[in-house]
Order: sequence, then C-alpha cells, then structure tokens
Amino acid sequence: MYKILIVEDDRIISKQMQEYLKKWGYEVEKVVDFTNVISQFTQFEPQLVLMDIGLPFFNGYHWCMEIRNLSKVPIIFLSSATDNMNIVMAMNMGGDDFITKPFDLQVLLAKVQAMLRRTYEFKAQTNLLEHKGVILNLMNSSLQFKEEKVELTKNEFRILEILFEYRGRVVSREEIIRRLWDDTCFIDDNTLAVNMTRLRKKLEEIGVSRFITTKKGQGYLLED
Repeated sequence: MYKILIVEDDRIISKQMQEYLKKWGYEVEKVVDFTNVISQFTQFEPQLVLMDIGLPFFNGYHWCMEIRNLSKVPIIFLSSATDNMNIVMAMNMGGDDFITKPFDLQVLLAKVQAMLRRTYEFKAQTNLLEHKGVILNLMNSSLQFKEEKVELTKNEFRILEILFEYRGRVVSREEIIRRLWDDTCFIDDNTLAVNMTRLRKKLEEIGVSRFITTKKGQGYLLED
C-alpha cells in the first residue's frame, strides 16, 4: 500500500483528497502542524507528497527543499497560481508535477497513479538493483561487487532489498522488523542486529565496507 502525505492548508480540499484517495486503497495522512512539516514527513515516510504552494508560516517551496535534503520522494505541487513562473519555480525547487486548482479528483487520482507507477513500479520490473557499484540480484538473492559475488539468506536479502527501496532515507528498525517478520511483538531488536551483522560481514567478504549506515536511535540507510 502506497502512503501519501497531503500538505494542504484548506481543510475542505485536504479532507476531500484524503477520503477520495483512501477509497482507492492508499494510506493517506494530512499535515496538522505547518510549522514543522518535516517531523510528520519523517514519521509517516510517504511514497508521494501532495504539496500546496500557499501555506501558513512557510510556503510549499520551502518544504519541498527541506524534503529534498532528506529524500527523492516524488512531490506533486497544488496551486491556484497558474502563471508559468510558479510552475517553473515548482519544478526548479524539486517538484515532479503540478496540478492547477480547482481540479477534478479523478484528474488528481490519474496524476497520483501515473507518478507512483513511473517512480516505483518500473523499478520493480527490473531483476537487478544497483547502488554504488553493489548489485542485488532479485532473481537468485545474490550480491555482487565488481568480480566478487556472495549468496544471501532470505532475511539478509529482504533487509537489503528494503534498504535499496528506500535508498537515501532512513528505514526504522520497527519497519524492517515488520516487513520481515510481520509482527514486532515477538521479535526483539537483537534479532535484527544479528542479521545486520551477518549481512555486513558478507558485504566485507566481497570488498564492500561502510555500505549500510546506522543512525543511532533511528534505523539504517544506504546513503546517496
């Protein structure tokens, strides 16, 4: 299920968008504190952001730049300002698309679906994921760097696949545990730590060091 964060000050519009997108199976949250959008963004970890330009305290351009310091997640700008300068500004600040208000919810849905498809589903079709010369083979759960190759266990492979999926962003320990074992209640943090240690050892065996970064109290990431 894709997660979408709505950064929209108009409560009526944001509620309509949230309810409509939820009907199509998306997990949707609305920003409630416009003084600190980044806090909710990092906690929710959305796959797409719908960003209004005219916001209280700081405008959408500001928050787009702040998000771009942390993530490459696609951002679709929303605005009633239709002049070319606003559209150019939105794209230059790191936006991926622009929707003019007022808009039909079906148009919004089509834009959202197209953006998610281009961003995530195309990547899912490939059998190889690459980052900094390290190649993860989705077909045979192997890891390769230059001429060296190593086989991964099921858990080692899934951990690395998740980190590749969120490359450049911190993935919490809780999220990794949930996706590996489906239930965080019966798996302690030490179980993940053991798997992570084994994975790092295998990376070192093929000549890769400091590939996975630990963010104390937050989780793990593959840095860009």
